[in-house]
Amino acid sequence: MPSLKHLRVRINSVKATQKITSAMKMVAASKLRRAQEEAESARPYAERMERMVASVSQTFVGNETSPKLLSGTGSTKQHLIVVATSDRGLCGGFNGSIVRAVRARIGELEGLGSKVSLFPVGRKGVEQLRRDFGERFLAERDGSGSRSPTYSDSSDIGQTLMDWFDSGKFDVCEIVYNRFQSAMTQTVTFQQLVPFSVENSEEPSLDGAIYEFEPDEEAILEKLLPRNIEVQVFRAMLENAASEHGARMMAMDNATRNAGEMIDKLSLTYNRTRQAMITTELIEIVSGAEAL
Repeated sequence: MPSLKHLRVRINSVKATQKITSAMKMVAASKLRRAQEEAESARPYAERMERMVASVSQTFVGNETSPKLLSGTGSTKQHLIVVATSDRGLCGGFNGSIVRAVRARIGELEGLGSKVSLFPVGRKGVEQLRRDFGERFLAERDGSGSRSPTYSDSSDIGQTLMDWFDSGKFDVCEIVYNRFQSAMTQTVTFQQLVPFSVENSEEPSLDGAIYEFEPDEEAILEKLLPRNIEVQVFRAMLENAASEHGARMMAMDNATRNAGEMIDKLSLTYNRTRQAMITTELIEIVSGAEAL
C-alpha cells in the first residue's frame, strides 16, 4: 500500500498537470475561432480558382501545346507527396492520422509501380516519417509553428514544387492534410497539385455562355496554374492549422477531465489509507491499555 506522503505527492502532481492542460485547452479554444474563420474564408477563393483553371483548361485537354503543369510529363512513375503536419504535439491523433494515411498511400503507389518521394512540412511529420522513409525526403521544412500560416509560406513551397517539376524530380505531386470540419472531426484529404487534374475539379457551369479570352487561354494558364498551386497549398495549411487547434482543444479537454477523475480516485485512496492508519493506531493504543 502506498504511503500517505507518496499519495500527497501524486495528487499535487496531477493537480499541477490539470492546471497546465486546462490552460492549454483555453489557449487552443481562443486560437481555434480565428483559425476556423481563416480556413472557411479561404475555401471559396480556392474552389473558385480551381473552377476557373478547369474552365480555361477545357480547350487544352489532350492538346500537345498545353502547358506542362496541365498536361504533365506523360508519366506517373515519379510521385511526390507533400505531407503537411504540425510543429507541436499534444493534439491527439491529428498528426498520427496523416502519417498513417501517407504510409497507406505509399504502399498503394508502390503497388502500382511508382517511385514515391516525400516533402514533409512540419516537424512532427518529419520525426514520424524519417525512421522508415528518411531516404525518400527531397527536403524537409518546418511549419508555421505557433503563428498563423501566411501566403508567403505557401508561395515558397509552391515555387519549390515548380522548380522540382521543371528539373524532373517528380511527375505527379499531391498534398495531404487534415480538412477541418469541427473541433471533434478532421478529415485526412489528398489533393493533386501537379499536373492540374481537370477530371477531379468541379465541373464549371457556363450556362450556355461563350467566353472570349484576352489574352488567349494559353497565356492565362501560364499565370493561373502556378498561382493555383500556391493557393491550394495555402488552403491546405489553413485547414491544417484549424484542425490542429481543434484537435488540441479536444485532447486537452479529455486530459483535464481524466486528471480530475484521477485526483478523485487518489483522494479516495488517500482518505481510506489515512483512516486505516488512524484505526490501526487506536487499536494499538486500546490493546496496550488493556494489557496494562
